[in-house]
Amino acid sequence: MVPLGMTGVGETSIIRKITGRDEVRQHLAEMGFVVGEQVTVISELGGNLILSVKDCRVALDKSLAMRILV
Repeated sequence: MVPLGMTGVGETSIIRKITGRDEVRQHLAEMGFVVGEQVTVISELGGNLILSVKDCRVALDKSLAMRILV
C-alpha cells in the first residue's frame, strides 16, 4: 500500500485503507473516499490533487491525500 499523494497523474487505484482521526476519516468518507472505491488522479496543482471518485471531481490537499492508502 502507498499513500494516494505518491501516485502519479493518470493513475487509477483502489482505496485500501484510510488513516487519521475519526473526524478526518468521516470527512473523507462524506466526499466519497471509502475503502474499495476506485480513485483516479486527474492532475496536481499547487500541492493539491484533483481526483476523480464516484464520477465526481474533487480537489484534495496533499496532506489529506497522504492519509488515503491505495
